[in-house]
Amino acid sequence: MAVTEPAPPAQPVAHEGILRRQSLRESAARTYARSLPIVPVRARGLTIEGADGRRYLDCLSGAGTLALGHNHPVVLEAIKKVLSSGAPLHVLDLATPVKDAFTTELFATLPRPLADDARIQFCGPAGTDAVEAALKLVRTATGRTGLLAFTGAYHGMTAGALDASGGAADVRVTRLPFPQNYRCPFGVGGDRGAELAARWTENLLDDPKGGVPAPAGMILEPVQGEGGVIPAPDGWLRRMRELTASRSIPLIADEVQTGVGRTGAFWAVEHSGIVPDVMVLSKAIGGSLPLAVIVYRADLDVWQPGAHAGTFRGNQLAMAAGAATLAFVRENRLAERAATLGTRMLGQLQGLAATHRCIGDVRGRGLMIGVELVDPGTADPQADVPPADPVLAAAVQRECLRRGLIVELGGRHSGVVRLLPPLTLTDEQAQAVLDRFADSLEAAVRAPHRRNDTGPSL
Repeated sequence: MAVTEPAPPAQPVAHEGILRRQSLRESAARTYARSLPIVPVRARGLTIEGADGRRYLDCLSGAGTLALGHNHPVVLEAIKKVLSSGAPLHVLDLATPVKDAFTTELFATLPRPLADDARIQFCGPAGTDAVEAALKLVRTATGRTGLLAFTGAYHGMTAGALDASGGAADVRVTRLPFPQNYRCPFGVGGDRGAELAARWTENLLDDPKGGVPAPAGMILEPVQGEGGVIPAPDGWLRRMRELTASRSIPLIADEVQTGVGRTGAFWAVEHSGIVPDVMVLSKAIGGSLPLAVIVYRADLDVWQPGAHAGTFRGNQLAMAAGAATLAFVRENRLAERAATLGTRMLGQLQGLAATHRCIGDVRGRGLMIGVELVDPGTADPQADVPPADPVLAAAVQRECLRRGLIVELGGRHSGVVRLLPPLTLTDEQAQAVLDRFADSLEAAVRAPHRRNDTGPSL
């Protein structure tokens, strides 16, 4: 489906009826369906076709799951091969050729010092399940219970993962400052802000009156996704590795969204050169199907048999699709492609920011891009930067959808428009995405009623 290919006539599917029944039947917790009232019926690569016959460029990509876009031929072929072979689809944690091939391919991509001495645990199907496993692992291995996590973090929706996320209501972990340039917690940004954040962490760990007992582990995202697409400075990541290693604190890297080439390296930790003790992996490793694992240093593997299990940890179709995806990304150097194309897109967006005061910041790494929208008209003279403008961000998202572009919102106040296109994005498609975004921004800014427009309620 080319970017410029016209949409076919609407299909005889009751588009509005499906949306209406969803709103009546599904829980109030549904999320994407509220801001994206579409009914996908076909998809290929970057393109989704809705039941109403409209076509959309998908820059959500299953929240970063679809490294190769929708229904990539190598993924479909891998799935068909398993289905036609007569292989069992449900195997608990038994060894199978499909699992062996997946594990071998995964280990071939890992940072070498970890891969040479790693163990893998297949978890439940979601990234949050793998986060739970990682927290449980380090607590078992160290005999300690406390955790170190960071402001702005997002690690999933289960209880332990939420405790370690930035929005936790009942705090049971120690929260540390995550460095960022635009909204630096110390008001300085840059290398100095990252240094202050590292010094805060070091002082807290070493202060006998700091109120922080020796923790079981530290968990961090190399690029905060839901937190607003905030890349961790490489130097700061190296400091976190030094601080944890010297104090025998296992370091957990949550690569659920950043992995498999997304940030311009196969794994985002590779930008800084650090080797974590535990890596949490999901989303793209399943090739669009549910799969989640942790890989970790062998000396942490002190679990007893059955200490961590799950009925659906043996997803054969996901392992086959995942192995095909990992191999395709590696063989076709898609991480390098993401780095090149991402730099180009960031440059164009920064050019757009130069003529639009409502764009406070453009940031990201590879094809993990965020545009923070702000309201310069209500800026506090005492503040370093204007406040986020979630109303404008929501208006931009709606205008994007009207122009056939699917984007997501994130950040502390949902004021960041996020772009997560597939790594197979072509130059033509990238330009189409940027053009549609620019047009949508202009329309949203011009709309006099946008601050009272709450959007679709479905």
